[in-house]
Amino acid sequence: MRKKLRLRNREDYSRVYRGGRSFANGQFVVYWSKQPIAEPFRVGISASKKIGNAVVRNRMRRLIKEIVRHMEAQIVPNVDFILIVRKPAVSMSHSELERSIKHVLRKAGLLKDSRPKSPRTATVKDRR
Repeated sequence: MRKKLRLRNREDYSRVYRGGRSFANGQFVVYWSKQPIAEPFRVGISASKKIGNAVVRNRMRRLIKEIVRHMEAQIVPNVDFILIVRKPAVSMSHSELERSIKHVLRKAGLLKDSRPKSPRTATVKDRR
């Protein structure tokens, strides 16, 4: 993942935690906030010692970074978000992780709408 797509300092993490909104599912929690300088977006990943040893935590971070990198075009611009890994995510396959991340990001409103919204074309019928 490119450096410009990562949250790197403590102030950014604190700002997102303090002033952001959060959404969760069984495997991930996402905190996010709007940030005009985040072009296209910035992501931070948090994996606590509760989910396993350093090998497990780093593997989860690498998998999540790769999934987010592939979803780059689908994520809304100018937003900072932090993905927190929960214990059930450790035992999931790559495709299950991807589905779960998409679910929590969609729930938070951080994914661009994949299908274009068409205006309703209502037909007016004369009822005489």
